[in-house]
Amino acid sequence: MEDARIYGQQNFNLPHDVVQLPSGGKFYKNKQKSIKVGYLTAQDENVLISAGKYDNIISTLLKNKIYEPNFNVDELLEGDVEAILIFLRNTAFGSDYNYTLRDPKTGKEFKHTVMLDELDIIQNEIEPNERGYFEFKLPKSGKNVECKVLNTLEINELNKLANSYPEGVVAPIVTKRLEKIIVSVDGIEDRETIVSFINTLPIADSKFIRNTINKCEPRLNLERVATAPSGEKVNVRVTFGAEFFRPFF
Repeated sequence: MEDARIYGQQNFNLPHDVVQLPSGGKFYKNKQKSIKVGYLTAQDENVLISAGKYDNIISTLLKNKIYEPNFNVDELLEGDVEAILIFLRNTAFGSDYNYTLRDPKTGKEFKHTVMLDELDIIQNEIEPNERGYFEFKLPKSGKNVECKVLNTLEINELNKLANSYPEGVVAPIVTKRLEKIIVSVDGIEDRETIVSFINTLPIADSKFIRNTINKCEPRLNLERVATAPSGEKVNVRVTFGAEFFRPFF
């Protein structure tokens, strides 16, 4: 069977548009700020209505619709993936995303529409260094760490790890995530040293790293506020679960 990633790359001269990446290419070796993405076709409907896991559907879409030679979609950051998915949905089905929400005051349901083409970009609060990493000092241990934003391959690996443990057994997700995030400690990049450091890391520092990294990746602002008929405010977040494409089928 032909590799889906290669299939997409061989078709980069087909009809497409250019999607600006929220990351601005700061975290990629080639510093690519935009990417060519093909439009969804009738052939892609086979993927969208398949019974496979939604994560697999997204992975297949990315590999088929990114028309860039020698581009590894696994290296994409999550915020950039979200921008690509929104482009695919907007150009295929329109930018209106309809929700059924509940009025917190009356308990009655009401309709609300989010316009996906109006989502703005949240810029990172800390600038990465020349290697695309973030440097900061930990508040508890006082160590200087260099950290990275995880790409989609690394996030999927962590998800698979969590699902591989039997019920009742605690998966070491926190420490494994930190192992992927932390690049160096006080300038030391030796992996055994970093793993040993993580195992004795104060919780305050662990939370500081996670919270800081969450602010480091530029991405679309997916949060919106809806006004219910009673006048109450309801928070809405654009999510990328099975309902993102499938309501149309």
